Amino acid sequence: MFCEMTRAQISPEFPNRYHCRAATPALALAERQCDDEKGTPHMAKARNQLKARLSRGDMLFGAWLGTTSAYVADIAGTCGFDWLLIDGEHAPNGLPECVAQLQAIEASESEAVVRLPSDETWLIKQYLDAGAQNLLIPMVNTAEQARRIVAATRYPPQGVRGIGAALARASRFSAIPDYIDTANDEIGVILQIESVEAIENLDEIVAVDGIDCLFIGPADLAADMGHTHNLDAPEVAKVIANALRKISASGIPAGILSLTDEKTVAAKSNGARFIGVGVDVLIYAQAMRALAAKHKE
Repeated sequence: MFCEMTRAQISPEFPNRYHCRAATPALALAERQCDDEKGTPHMAKARNQLKARLSRGDMLFGAWLGTTSAYVADIAGTCGFDWLLIDGEHAPNGLPECVAQLQAIEASESEAVVRLPSDETWLIKQYLDAGAQNLLIPMVNTAEQARRIVAATRYPPQGVRGIGAALARASRFSAIPDYIDTANDEIGVILQIESVEAIENLDEIVAVDGIDCLFIGPADLAADMGHTHNLDAPEVAKVIANALRKISASGIPAGILSLTDEKTVAAKSNGARFIGVGVDVLIYAQAMRALAAKHKE
């Protein structure tokens, strides 16, 4: 049993969230003391709430984190987003910075996603062992590449992930005894579609098992189509709309980064339900510039 009463008493503000990730020491201790039917001390496995919500069809809104700051991630966690993405591709977020931000986000109601700079198997292993449950992998162009990425997130025999969780943060340093047995079902794989090649291969990509979301990258897709400085080109909008509808029709959740209300409405109408609606660096810079300009005038 999970000991719901104990969890609600210690953390009444988040009564429905799995706290196996130990947001507070008192809660972690209480969960270790909860007994199963045989009276054996039990540690709940690290359930992936984002993956569960994607699979049941929820509409999820999130924001990008590019400041490398755990303090900013902590602030973002109070804002009510369904998910927060730590960007390791276009922001200087290395593994230590990502771990610090994962720790900050875990105490919130938001779920964390980490975007890696590439699809290297060794890199995927490092971030999974460090406790990232949801990975966004950029520039996925073929079904073969998608299968290789999924395999990198799975333990054998389903994949090629190295066995080393006993000393890793992912298993809470062996505090989750069934981690290796359950991890394959709890890792969220989000692949980014952002090239003409990927669009051409989309029928094959959506047929790959183990993908939890396909995410359109509009800026890179527009650039690859010859519209680097015009993301609003009608040709780009048409390709994005068709891709979102095709992904959604396949049964895989479709996602996109959309920084205007108009584009967000269009994305939702075309089936997207994993939508990034803001970037912390841009929000901060725009607000600070507006404030400075207001007073300098």
